[in-house]
Amino acid sequence: MSDFETVAATENQAARRGPSGEPGTPNQVGAAHKPRSLAGDAWRDLRRNPIFWISLALVVIFTLMALLPGVFTANNPNDCLLSRQHAGPSGGAIFGYDFQGCDTYARAVYGTRASLLVGALAALGTGVIALVIGMLAGYFGHWVDAILSRVIDVVLGIPLLLAAIVLLKRVSSDSQWARIGAVVFVLAILGWTTAARVVRSSVITAKQQDYVAAARMLGAGNGRIMWRHILPNSLAPAIVVLTIALGSFIAAEATLSFLGIGLKAPTISWGQDIDTGRIHMREAATPLLVPSAFLALTVLAFIMLGDAIRDAFDPKLR
Repeated sequence: MSDFETVAATENQAARRGPSGEPGTPNQVGAAHKPRSLAGDAWRDLRRNPIFWISLALVVIFTLMALLPGVFTANNPNDCLLSRQHAGPSGGAIFGYDFQGCDTYARAVYGTRASLLVGALAALGTGVIALVIGMLAGYFGHWVDAILSRVIDVVLGIPLLLAAIVLLKRVSSDSQWARIGAVVFVLAILGWTTAARVVRSSVITAKQQDYVAAARMLGAGNGRIMWRHILPNSLAPAIVVLTIALGSFIAAEATLSFLGIGLKAPTISWGQDIDTGRIHMREAATPLLVPSAFLALTVLAFIMLGDAIRDAFDPKLR
């Protein structure tokens, strides 16, 4: 037996032994040779990142608060009595009452629903627009990429809040769902550009891979290649960007409601309560501080979660 064959036989025998030197099982042998994936490495990094767990816990809490507000408070946010104006904590109102005699904490809890709904729907609409435009620009290239890239540059140059103020001024309906739909629509059509650029870059990288060339050689059309091969490999970066954007959309909705052109009563919004608390802050500070704290924690949670996921999936940061 040659030296090469002796070394190869020794390595194969070692691979078939367990950690204690005993013969390993087929599963152990397979695990020793199992290749590491990007998702596996990312999950391993996320499990060791305390920022990920803290932000995830906050996101879960606020999501449950939006879905099941009755679990977090037994008081009705619309049960208001002027006799309790600026009263201190009592009757389950742990942060007291505002200038209308409403439970400050209950209004903050119920305001989570509208803010998360607007943020989630705006992020979903943004994701759809970004995927379509980014996929077309990155896959077809040439004049298609040139035109769509100029469209991205034009929309990117429009200030989000300023354009949203101008557009929402045109909405005359005071219907709850009409206002929510208008805010979601405006944020979606103005906030997709960053995600579209990320998708475009991912598609350009993915379409140069061998599996795309193999699929094209087997006769797969452009639609099948984009849907079955390129899209799954371009979603991760887009999801990271949209997670961060969701927090930004929540802050934008609160800003628009604070200015009086976003959500309006009877919809409970953090932005409205912050505006009201600002006016009456000399009489009581908690009606301003409580919704502000809820807003800040929610936005911070989504941004930290997106940052943690981005760091885990970016090989350059390893």
